[in-house]
Amino acid sequence: MNSCTGQAHKTVNRAGVLARSTSPGNGGLWAGLMALIIAAGLAQTALAQDTAQADGETGGKIIKTHGYSYFGDLSYPADFPHFNYVNPDAPKGGEMSLAASGTFDTLNAYALKGVPGSGMGLMYESLLAEDPLSNTSWVPADAYGESYGLLAESLEYDEGKTWVIFNMRPEARFSDGTPVTAHDVVFSHNLFLEQGIPSYAEAVKKRVLTAEALDDHRVKFTFAEDPSRRSMIDQVGSVPVFSKAWYERTGAKLNESRLEPAVGSGPYMLDSFEVGRNIVYKRNPDYWGRDLPVNVGRFNFDRVRFEYFLDDAAMFEAFKAGEYLFRAESSSKKWATAYDFPAVEKGFVLREELPDGSPPNAAGFVFNLGRDKLKDIRVRQALALAFNFEWTNESLQHGLFKQRHSFSQDTPLEAKGLPEGLELELLTSLGDLVPDAMLSEPAVMAHSSRARTLSDRGNMRRAMALLDEAGWPVGTDGKRRNADGELLTLNFPIPAPSAATLGGIIENYMQNIDKLGITTQYEPIDVSQFTLRRRERDYDMLYAGYYALTGAGTGLRQMFGSEAAEYSVFNPAGIASPLVDAIIDASLATKSQAEEDAAMMALDRALRYEFPMVSTWYNDSYWVAYWDVFAHPQKQPPYQLGTLDFWWYDADKAAALKAAGAL
Repeated sequence: MNSCTGQAHKTVNRAGVLARSTSPGNGGLWAGLMALIIAAGLAQTALAQDTAQADGETGGKIIKTHGYSYFGDLSYPADFPHFNYVNPDAPKGGEMSLAASGTFDTLNAYALKGVPGSGMGLMYESLLAEDPLSNTSWVPADAYGESYGLLAESLEYDEGKTWVIFNMRPEARFSDGTPVTAHDVVFSHNLFLEQGIPSYAEAVKKRVLTAEALDDHRVKFTFAEDPSRRSMIDQVGSVPVFSKAWYERTGAKLNESRLEPAVGSGPYMLDSFEVGRNIVYKRNPDYWGRDLPVNVGRFNFDRVRFEYFLDDAAMFEAFKAGEYLFRAESSSKKWATAYDFPAVEKGFVLREELPDGSPPNAAGFVFNLGRDKLKDIRVRQALALAFNFEWTNESLQHGLFKQRHSFSQDTPLEAKGLPEGLELELLTSLGDLVPDAMLSEPAVMAHSSRARTLSDRGNMRRAMALLDEAGWPVGTDGKRRNADGELLTLNFPIPAPSAATLGGIIENYMQNIDKLGITTQYEPIDVSQFTLRRRERDYDMLYAGYYALTGAGTGLRQMFGSEAAEYSVFNPAGIASPLVDAIIDASLATKSQAEEDAAMMALDRALRYEFPMVSTWYNDSYWVAYWDVFAHPQKQPPYQLGTLDFWWYDADKAAALKAAGAL
């Protein structure tokens, strides 16, 4: 999650789930790969059938198709020329330059230690088309839950989705000129199981029984019995494919930190890098897939450059000076007050608010539910009451945000009021697992506060009463202790590059918490240390969150379920609730879209009742500023910003700026 006061750079995975990164080219692809299980498993997807015939293996039908979805039809036919939102005549050329925070120390995006370089997803591809920056965003960007073949020209699977065969494109090539084969796909799949993070390997092994190369260009995956297989085809189709020959020749390991990237088949190759300073990618002049319908109008820049800066202040000054040319703004303060420099006034730099149709991530101040002191919901509720969204938004964020309440905010799956209809039937069927309050009271909403002062006296009084009830009374020194004399303390780390934006908000929040008699420790730390502490759950609270809840799937267990609650990086609160587990299981057994939607509303209601975080803010627009050398489609697709995907370089505009002495 992006630790900032504004919106993070959003991408939408094939499940309609949001992935956020601290820069448009965030190279941390482990999050993306792990999200494949979650993302595909959350899909509201549709079953696309091009042709069907009798299947001797299963007694059912074999579906053969050029793309994949789960419920309904694909938006694009087999002979589509290009995606509707791209400019098929977009010129190729020029350079896109962006900024990245902090530093990097590895060019292996899947290393278990270290900070990977930005933009590494540009070099790799999967069987199904993906966003170039990570493995968490689907293509196309104008439809939920649809995938189209990239390395695979088609796929076939039985009606029960117990297996899938991908028919690969024989012309596919790695950047070293060697063919991409089914053997590389199987090798890559097994590599992630053998050397990947444990939570990923454990989840996939339970669900994918076998991966086998039927010949050089046909690969088959067989799946385990499960209440829902809706995530399986998406998952295996989205794993990046590496060169088996390169790994065998170099002896490299997937989990090691190194400054030599693995060979990929993507549109870009590594050109140059200086650790901590920049990374530059160049278009592969021999890219095998340039003319595929899924690629027409995409990958339009000859070069992509990421410049690194230690903090946002330096980063912004560099943008003003033209050291990099595109900025997706994440600070509401800067967006409201800082874009008055000469290049903007002269029209050299353009500002746009582009619509973002993606449901917002469930971001906020997350509690570590593994801490004994935070297991009492009254303590969590008291800490939440100390946060004043209204004051924060008006005083620190220029009134540019909306308050988030739901894990399915602004979607039809958002739980509202009392449960009714199919949702009520589901909750009632779970018996004593469901608290009476969930049936008799409206869905939990974020509290409201007075905007005039930081401390809302009414909320603070309620918070103090809750802490007293929870066994943390105030002593004569003004500090809260339990019956054993232990101080009530709260540790809140954030990555140092975020301190300039998020820091002020947290400091004011901690100031209110201090007034409750709680001893707080707000810690800006370097990115590597923050990453390690997050992985090891070494925090009481942090700014993080969950992907937006958009549909049912086995990935829900990884994100909200008990099975991986102790270690899953996608469950930062460590939610482990029998009620939540039961609703997830029920959602996987649904037999209609209406039943699934009701189960998602019930899950949203239950998660809000469990209270794993303090809800904060969200933005429904992309804030972008860029030197006037770029262009984008007139109609922005709803689910991606697409800076490196479908924007392009305008040579005439660039020449005009240079002639004016602007660059």
